[in-house]
Amino acid sequence: MASNGERRRSVFLVEDEVMIRMMVSDMLEELGYHVAAEAGDIDEAVRLVQCTNFDIAILDVNVNGKVISPVAEAVQMRNRPFVFATGYGVQGLPEKFRDRPALQKPFQMETLAKMIEITLRGEAA
Repeated sequence: MASNGERRRSVFLVEDEVMIRMMVSDMLEELGYHVAAEAGDIDEAVRLVQCTNFDIAILDVNVNGKVISPVAEAVQMRNRPFVFATGYGVQGLPEKFRDRPALQKPFQMETLAKMIEITLRGEAA
C-alpha cells in the first residue's frame, strides 16, 4: 500500500551465479528497492524484459559464457535505464554499450546504491 503516490522503485536483475544474485537481491531490498524479476540465463532474461514492469535493470555482462547484449538491447527498446555488473572492467562491456554505467565486481552496497541513484537521475556517464 503506497501512500501519496510513493512507491518503491523496482529492479530487474540478471546474474548467472545464484549466490551473487541472492546477495545483490538482498542488497537491493535493504536499500529499499523491489526486485521485480530475476534471471540466470539470457533466454529467460529476454522473455522477462518483455513482461516485467521495472524501473532499472542490473545486468551481469557474462551470463553462462554468453554476452548480455540481447538483454541490454531489449531493455533499451523499453526505454529503461540499466547498469552493467562486471568483473572484467569497462573493456569487458559489449562495444556498443561501453558508454553505459558499470559496477566493478565485487561491489559494496554503497556503490550499488550510488550507481542506481545516478543512473535513475540520468547522470551516468
